[in-house]
Amino acid sequence: MRDQDGSTLLRLPEEPIDRLIEPFERFMHVEAAAGGVLLACTVIALVLANSPFSASYLHLWETEIGFHIGSLRVSHSLHHWINDGLMALFFFVVGLEVKRELVLGELRDPRRAALPVIAAIGGMLVPAAIYLALRSGTPSQRGWGIPMATDIAFVVGCMAVLGPRIPHGLRIMVLTLAIADDIGAILVIALAYSTGIRLVPLLVEAGGLGLIVLLARLGVRSFGIYTLIGLVVWFAFQESGVHATIAGVLLGLLTPARPHLSRSAFAGLVARATEVMLGEGWAHARNRSTSVRAFRRITRETVSPLEYLESLLHPWVGFAIMPIFALANAGVPLRVAAFGDPIAVAVWAGLVFGKPIGIALFSWIAVRAGLARLPEGVGWPALIGGGTLAGIGFTMALFVAGLALDGPALEAAKVGILGASAVAAALGMAVLVRVLPVPSGAAG
Repeated sequence: MRDQDGSTLLRLPEEPIDRLIEPFERFMHVEAAAGGVLLACTVIALVLANSPFSASYLHLWETEIGFHIGSLRVSHSLHHWINDGLMALFFFVVGLEVKRELVLGELRDPRRAALPVIAAIGGMLVPAAIYLALRSGTPSQRGWGIPMATDIAFVVGCMAVLGPRIPHGLRIMVLTLAIADDIGAILVIALAYSTGIRLVPLLVEAGGLGLIVLLARLGVRSFGIYTLIGLVVWFAFQESGVHATIAGVLLGLLTPARPHLSRSAFAGLVARATEVMLGEGWAHARNRSTSVRAFRRITRETVSPLEYLESLLHPWVGFAIMPIFALANAGVPLRVAAFGDPIAVAVWAGLVFGKPIGIALFSWIAVRAGLARLPEGVGWPALIGGGTLAGIGFTMALFVAGLALDGPALEAAKVGILGASAVAAALGMAVLVRVLPVPSGAAG
């Protein structure tokens, strides 16, 4: 069996159960498939919210879940645990992706990062400005951050549908833009939607983050220790007034991006381990389990913690956490009048019009000023198509909407997000199909 890059994977001897599990494993490592699962859960949520079971479905997410230890009592709704707990893991993976791009990816090179970063800034400022222009002076103006975000899962899914028609340069630019967009959304959540800051929990979270940095400098590499400290940091954020998901982002950014062992050092250790295992004394050795554990640690240290955790958690986030979030947040009663609600219109205008306008305008300014250049094989029409796809807000937009609004205003915003995301996906793909030629190798 080979990995996605064509390299041969090491595998254990095949067992009957492997024939059942392997197709699911392959499916869960196809990034675009996560968008399909997310879409399916969104449809399920909408169907349930507009069915005779609507009341039971909506009441389910208000179920109180908690625990108490002595005088400490923690109790929140299921909806709260999903949005503040499970989504912290989602934001942890976002932090890992941002760290990877900053250290190893497109954001590492200022010249290559200039265009997607500047485009992302435009793609955040213009939608927010459009929303504020339409809702300024009303209580719902607090939702200006809703149309600023891009949903990577759906954008990846749309580009996967178009296949080889999408130039590599456009694919990389849109994905890098989405990462930069995530950074902006994180800052907006931290600065605009955190309230009632409390000093003592803030000091605890700062101390926890500092302890993680110190332990990393000392060479501590136990995931168990870091997980325990991470839970304390998350709980401190939860109590401090700064939104708890920011803890996930910061923990992701603190995760080391480089392996502890080089390839040459690993090769030497493997050679020594092979000598031990093939030696005559191995069959009668009493410390074989110790040797196996040591070898497992050695192999683990050849991959950076960032790469290991991202590979481990990405399927869980894509196929469990985000779909559960969609089930808990995308279900909204759909009424024809809701699509004409001023809040829905403001969100719709920000995502469908503001995103491509902001991305194209700021990209044009950057290119004309000599700060950046278009990727190879990508013209302005293709960039506009990619910018239109970036109007798929969904996950992050729903998340920000839940922080900014409530009641009927939140329902209207959700209608705007769902409608705008569908229109942005359809328009973006239509534009790209129209302006991008079919590669000669795929024409048959």
